[in-house]
Amino acid sequence: MGRLFGTDGVRGVANADLTAELALGLSVAAAHVLAEAGTFEGHRPTAVVGRDPRASGEFLEAAVVAGLASAGVDVLRVGVLPTPAVAHLTAALGADLGVMLSASHNAMPDNGIKFFARGGHKLADDLEDRIESVYEEHRTGAPWERPTGAGVGRVTSYDQGLDQYVAHLIGVLPNRLDGLRIVLDEAHGAAARVSPEAFARAGAEIVTIGASPDGLNINEGCGSTHLELLRAAVVEHGADLGIAHDGDADRCLAVDHTGAEVDGDQILAVLALGMRERGVLRRDTVVATVMSNLGFKLAMEREGLRFVQTAVGDRYVLEEMKANGYALGGEQSGHVIALDHATTGDGTLTGLLLAARVAETGRSLKELAAVMERLPQVLINVPDVDRTRVRTSTELATAVADAERELGETGRVLLRPSGTEPLVRVMVEAADIEQARSVAGRLADVVKSALG
Repeated sequence: MGRLFGTDGVRGVANADLTAELALGLSVAAAHVLAEAGTFEGHRPTAVVGRDPRASGEFLEAAVVAGLASAGVDVLRVGVLPTPAVAHLTAALGADLGVMLSASHNAMPDNGIKFFARGGHKLADDLEDRIESVYEEHRTGAPWERPTGAGVGRVTSYDQGLDQYVAHLIGVLPNRLDGLRIVLDEAHGAAARVSPEAFARAGAEIVTIGASPDGLNINEGCGSTHLELLRAAVVEHGADLGIAHDGDADRCLAVDHTGAEVDGDQILAVLALGMRERGVLRRDTVVATVMSNLGFKLAMEREGLRFVQTAVGDRYVLEEMKANGYALGGEQSGHVIALDHATTGDGTLTGLLLAARVAETGRSLKELAAVMERLPQVLINVPDVDRTRVRTSTELATAVADAERELGETGRVLLRPSGTEPLVRVMVEAADIEQARSVAGRLADVVKSALG
């Protein structure tokens, strides 16, 4: 698997890359590293462990729990809950560590392990690096120091987690959802019980699809990566809007009453204006990535809001928000972070806040989302090229400059080397789709000739 920790924890094919032995070993290593760092000093440590419904999560959860308890950590097993719920409970219960088993929007055979620090925040990179090195050291033979007797961790099933999390969600809503009919697509994932409960308690009339997880069907033809079923259901039921989550419910995409998609950029725009009205959009600033549609940037400028861009990845959005005290950020993919109420992207909270804005204004989601016009965007992946020379090729730099002059103020070019594959992504936005296709095609040809 190379370096174990990626941008979102450790992921791989369950029982092939991500084995029970690896899950157990990483958990023991995490306990030792946090003890080393002084996190457990002066008290008996506690961890919150949750998972999504994947079949592999059952044995991986058992391995993680065994590893933590064997290292002297008391474990609260919260069962199947969204990633943001595990983060919230880690903070709310005063736990020293949180562990979530999920591969998010990936297909069912994959799984992953994500660690949260005290307070429900993502574990710092240096601690992840230390966990990995300690795990590797002991995997190759160094014995662990193991507690015995009363020093071993105790394992408890914590069944109040769902109610606590839903109560938190309802408590931060600015207004109720009475009068709205909403279709919820739960991706047969971790929010299958949480999201319907939260929307119903908030006053909405709900219709649910993709809410029957069996351990094998997570993300299968449904959820935020497959909006077709949600579009059809919203129209069929005459709903005001539809909300789609991914497998661990840290994402939210939406469709309006006509079945048209409302992506993460549009959701951010709608929420930003509502937060400014309520005086809670700190420094009138929204954080998003370089992949956000140019239409989002133009809309924020037109509305007098500041737009701060980061590298692709919700971790970079979160870092920028925490560093500068911003309240709202996210990605086009539907990772939206409302930092006053969550320490990570929270799809259920995002959906509730979006629906609350519809209820508050009495305007349709279609009308609210029209605050920004999505410019046509063309993405071409150019394989089998030397991605390391994207920023040093003069031929490519000249071609990009020519393209940017042609597109002017209503277009944009972005070349991104893949982080994992020998390819370069060419993204072009323009007011006209044919112009975007033409410019992207020409640039892709230059990438092939200059970097091939």
